[in-house]
Amino acid sequence: QVQLVESGGGLVQPGGSLRLSCVASGTRFSIVNMGWYRQAPGKQREWVTTITNSGPTGYADAVKGRFTVSRDNAKNTVYLQMNSLKPEDTAVYYCRLINLNYWGQGTQVTVSA
Repeated sequence: QVQLVESGGGLVQPGGSLRLSCVASGTRFSIVNMGWYRQAPGKQREWVTTITNSGPTGYADAVKGRFTVSRDNAKNTVYLQMNSLKPEDTAVYYCRLINLNYWGQGTQVTVSA
């Protein structure tokens, strides 16, 4: 059974940084494509970034230049490094195993002074 568990969210001041992690189990992690998405209050869930086994395939315009996705296949983990955070980055962040359409439970990121 596939499981995705996110961690690393929290409260951070504008301009700060956070690193989210998503650990996958029950799958051959090295061959799957992983994505990060986010959902702000009152808004639809939106795509943030995708990473294949070859590396990142792109970023949403809103996060380009500030967020970086990476993966460690030995640890079955995908990361999202978020720098220069803004209040508009406040959302629940989800990782997704794209090939099988599994989602994690989400981790809250709040950017506020």
